[in-house]
Amino acid sequence: MSFTDFDIYALGNLSYLRFVGLRNYLRLLEDPLFWTSVKNTFYFVLAGGPLSVAVSLSAALLLNTKLIKFKGLFRVTYFLPVVTTLVAVAVIWRFIYHPRFGIINYVLGLIGLTPIDWLGDPAFSMPALILMAVWKNFGYNMIIFIAGLQNIPEDLYEAADIEGASAWQQFWSITIPQLAPTTLFISVITMIGYFQLFAEPYVMTQGGPLSSTLSVVLYMYQEGFRWWNIGYSTSIAFMLFLLILIGTVIQFRLQKDTE
Repeated sequence: MSFTDFDIYALGNLSYLRFVGLRNYLRLLEDPLFWTSVKNTFYFVLAGGPLSVAVSLSAALLLNTKLIKFKGLFRVTYFLPVVTTLVAVAVIWRFIYHPRFGIINYVLGLIGLTPIDWLGDPAFSMPALILMAVWKNFGYNMIIFIAGLQNIPEDLYEAADIEGASAWQQFWSITIPQLAPTTLFISVITMIGYFQLFAEPYVMTQGGPLSSTLSVVLYMYQEGFRWWNIGYSTSIAFMLFLLILIGTVIQFRLQKDTE
């Protein structure tokens, strides 16, 4: 389909369908909006992905310690955003980010700072989406990290204690290496999920302001289902597939190099 000019006319009558070869892909290379969406998507992945993994690991380490009581309650509480409908979450966060009535700007006002138009300022719109996405998704990764932590033999930590290793040395020399397969899995699925950024900008910003939150999937949706350039939209989908494939291969290569 990406090698055709499939559009709303061809949808009604296939006789209008024409083979155009690589024209859609050549058009992509010259499309500034496509490159803007690629840049925004990479920004979201490279900033939000590591932050999400770090927050998930921190929460898992905290809940895995023997000092925390009511661990089950905390796990359920942290996991609730994961099972909550993303559209509902986005609507609530849009109100949280409201420039006049949002709770974040209310707190900023209490400490004497100027309110920020989180979703209306191109400088803050993408960080605002990243913050919401990290809050929404870290609970799932946290559960997987907890499972990985519980599979690490206690004998390793006991031996490290006998040798006089500090808590940081145990974390760096035992916990991190033992969690390497878990971390790779979480990194890959987080990257794939973040590359498919769609619902957050669709509900909260519609890709604005000034296309600062336009993602590849949102652009693909607009071309395919708003303007009915389905052939062109399909070529965008294949480019996204290639980006995800390249990112996954790089992560596996990096994992092999560190083993």
